[in-house]
Amino acid sequence: MFEKYMIVAEQAKNITDGTGICGYQFGARLPYYRGLGLSMVEDIKVSVDGRNVEPEKIRFTVHDNIYTLKEMETEGEDRWEMGEIATITVEEKNGLPDGEHNLELLIILRISYMPFPSISKSDKKIVIS
Repeated sequence: MFEKYMIVAEQAKNITDGTGICGYQFGARLPYYRGLGLSMVEDIKVSVDGRNVEPEKIRFTVHDNIYTLKEMETEGEDRWEMGEIATITVEEKNGLPDGEHNLELLIILRISYMPFPSISKSDKKIVIS
């Protein structure tokens, strides 16, 4: 239902540090009609051009707070609200080559009233320039 809004492709870009390109990032929206505490985000999986990203390389930023996926498991204070755009960063030397890429995003949520996890998957073309 909300899958088509999950990836904010126009925010996709390579990022730099003092030594050069150190990764890439894109915007992501919560695929749920209410906000959730970050500890309720069971998992985030990213794949680019058919290649899965290692979970240790993924960073999640919301409200200027940066989390690893492991840190999100126990984060009880911060939330991801409906419609709010979080930033997903992948730490990867040299980032992505310029041009079009197929980005896949899978988000697994724990919803209190559901006896099974909510799994949402989206894919979009992004352009790095």
